[in-house]
Amino acid sequence: MKKQLIDLSRSFGTDVALQTDNVFRKNKRLVVFDMDSTLIQQEVIDEIARHAGVMDKVSAITEAAMNGEIDFKESLRRRVALLQGTNVDVLRTVRDSLTFTEGARFLCRALKRLGFKLAVISGGFIPLANYVKAELGLDYAFANQLKVSSDGLFLTGETVGPIVDGLRKAELLEVIAQAEGVTLDQVIAVGDGANDLWMLGKAGLGIAFNAKPRVQEQAQTRINQKSLRYVLSLLGYSDEDMQQLHDHY
Repeated sequence: MKKQLIDLSRSFGTDVALQTDNVFRKNKRLVVFDMDSTLIQQEVIDEIARHAGVMDKVSAITEAAMNGEIDFKESLRRRVALLQGTNVDVLRTVRDSLTFTEGARFLCRALKRLGFKLAVISGGFIPLANYVKAELGLDYAFANQLKVSSDGLFLTGETVGPIVDGLRKAELLEVIAQAEGVTLDQVIAVGDGANDLWMLGKAGLGIAFNAKPRVQEQAQTRINQKSLRYVLSLLGYSDEDMQQLHDHY
């Protein structure tokens, strides 16, 4: 039935979502977002690679990882290694070129207005995740840390600390929920790639946003519209509700 609904919604360019009608459907408290191709339109490692002159090699590995063809940790290791010797200024250049997904700013403002806590958990890199956190008024940001040379000028082609892969994303979602005192039934996760499946499955409501086919098939619900504002529709808010939230800003 789920596959039939996906096929039906795809053919009509609309979205169909089935949710268990219980008290937690209306009482979500925490929203956890993926960053690349979810809150922002780019894949940041591809953008860094573009400036480093290794775009083709890196994007091919990214695509394979997002489709679940190769392990995320291995794909990240391979991609970061290709960035060895790149000037750290590239992070600032990429940050200044980031494009937020349509509806991202409105959705985050609206959710904050409604009392939600918000987080970004990314397989990308912490300087950019912190920028997104600041721009959207999020409460938490977790991502990978790139290692830099001793003089602080160049990327070494390595990362520092635990890799934020699919399993780590799900663990961090649970940690944030515990810190905020909410149950997993009260958590929403939004993402697009194969490495988001663990956190989409852990959350009470997992939303595949313009996601890869495999992710759409495995996620609880999906949104295939350009704007993130439709996350509010899945929470039961009407167009009139959204207009009221919009008018407060």
